Amino acid sequence: MTITASHVKDLRERTGAGMMECKKALAEANGDIEKAIEVLRKSGMARASAKAGREVRQGTVHAYIHPGDQLGVLIEVNCETDFVARTDDFKQLVRHLAMQVAATNAQAVDRTSLDPAFLAGERAILTEQAKATGKPEAVIQKIVDGKIEKMYEEVVLLEQPTIRDPDRKVKELLDQAIAKLGENIVVRRFAKFKIGEA
Repeated sequence: MTITASHVKDLRERTGAGMMECKKALAEANGDIEKAIEVLRKSGMARASAKAGREVRQGTVHAYIHPGDQLGVLIEVNCETDFVARTDDFKQLVRHLAMQVAATNAQAVDRTSLDPAFLAGERAILTEQAKATGKPEAVIQKIVDGKIEKMYEEVVLLEQPTIRDPDRKVKELLDQAIAKLGENIVVRRFAKFKIGEA
């Protein structure tokens, strides 16, 4: 199949990847845009994992105030250089992450930063609920483990579906930005403030 400029343009608009990367992905996918998107996602994740260990000492702290002034988010996102921290792509990513926190019940950046007491409490409640079904202990543990995994998608920022594209996780959005900007990017921390909440 012939790959036209409009194919490349369409793929660029949908993924944010560079022109040459889009051409290469379309060639690998024989012109199929959906397959090309998968190719780009896989290559982006590979590049992101290669950069994961690199030190991040620059970045930005962004404040997002939701219309109506009843809800606000402070988020710190780090990258390797101040050059990348000043780019529009990085700023757009940080704003999107802040809006994600504002719109969801995110409580931690990743599983390791989730409060162990909260996790233990949730596990105890879910175990009691599962025991009430009268199922065997082995089945109860599987039910609880499944519900805990589902809970991670709700309270762990990087595991949440993005608010703009529920088919993609926030981690994929971050990996795509790492691949595009060529630097390691880390969500360091965030805080959410809502009128009337402690």
